[in-house]
This record gives sequence, C-alpha cells and structure tokens, in this order.
Amino acid sequence: QVRVVESGGGLVQPGGSLRLSCTAAGIFFRIYGMGWYRQAPGTQRELVATITSGGTTNYADSVKGRFTISRENAKNTVYLQMNSLKPEDTAVYYCNANRDPLNYWGQGTQVTVSS
Repeated sequence: QVRVVESGGGLVQPGGSLRLSCTAAGIFFRIYGMGWYRQAPGTQRELVATITSGGTTNYADSVKGRFTISRENAKNTVYLQMNSLKPEDTAVYYCNANRDPLNYWGQGTQVTVSS
C-alpha cells in the first residue's frame, strides 16, 4: 500500500521560514518524480516545486529564490525549505509522487503566514 505523508506545516510570521517534509512508503522512491503543490481557499491547486528522479528542479515563479526542494532517497523523503515567507504563501501544501501513469498524493499540511 502506498502512503504519502507530509509534515512540518504551521503558523509562521511574515519573513520567517519553515521546512516541509514528505515521506513516501510503498513505492520505489528513487525512480519517482516528486513535487510540492499548494491550494489556498477558493483557488485551484498550483505547482510550487518539482524534483525529478535525477535531481533536476523546477519552481513556480512566485517562489523562485525563496523556496528550495530537495530529496533524500535513502530516507524516501522530499523536503521543501521555505524562506522569506509571505502571507500569500498561506495554503495547504500537498506532496505528489509521480511516475506516469502512477500518481500519488498526500493529505496535505497547512501553512499559515500571518503576524
């Protein structure tokens, strides 16, 4: 059974930092592309950052220079380091594991940026 579990969300002040973690069990992790997406109330889910099995990264323009995605295959874990957080980063953050046609999602973790 595949399980994708996010952790690390919470409440942070503007300008602060958080690190999200996502652990995937039940898949051959190292061959999957991994990604972080987010969804704010009343909006569609949007891509934040992705990392391929080979380590190539891609970021949404809104987070470039502030967020960093990385992976640790030995721990079946992908991370999202978020710095210089803004109120508009407030959303539920979801982890995705993809190897077409297989696609798995976690339940999400809430990130709230507010003073």
